[in-house]
Amino acid sequence: MPTGATERWYAEFSAWYPVEQDTRGWDDSLGWLHAVAHGADATAAFAKALPDRRTELLELCAHRMTATQTDYRYAQLEDARLARALMRILQAPGLKREQATGWLTAVAEALEGGGPGPVPIWAFNTFATLQSLHLHLARGLADEGVPPHAEPVAAKAADLLRLPCYWLA
Repeated sequence: MPTGATERWYAEFSAWYPVEQDTRGWDDSLGWLHAVAHGADATAAFAKALPDRRTELLELCAHRMTATQTDYRYAQLEDARLARALMRILQAPGLKREQATGWLTAVAEALEGGGPGPVPIWAFNTFATLQSLHLHLARGLADEGVPPHAEPVAAKAADLLRLPCYWLA
């Protein structure tokens, strides 16, 4: 695929993905909509095709998982698909530790100020994705293992998971 075409597709995708509001997984009349999961797959593909965009792709995933304009609670393994995409992006050679962990700052900022009471759906989705990512980082992908910076990324994810789960070590 010519780089110019891939860049054009990426520009359109990166404008759409973090703000798409129809995040349902399955619809009985339409079938799979799955914007979150299919978009996650696309981020992994873009990371391979446009390796210089890896840091942006991590940020894009952070903004997708913290999107507040949703009434859909992940029910069709969207969190796992996002975690797998993040793993594939994190696998890229040459990614520095700061790049591998920096995107979690956007997640931390989104969660800042949360308090007692019911967990908003978007925050639930974010925590579900962080839990899935933590598991993926601990176990690795069957075909790729764990990324070079798995430990610091897992540590930052665990720090964020302690916000609702204060009892975690």
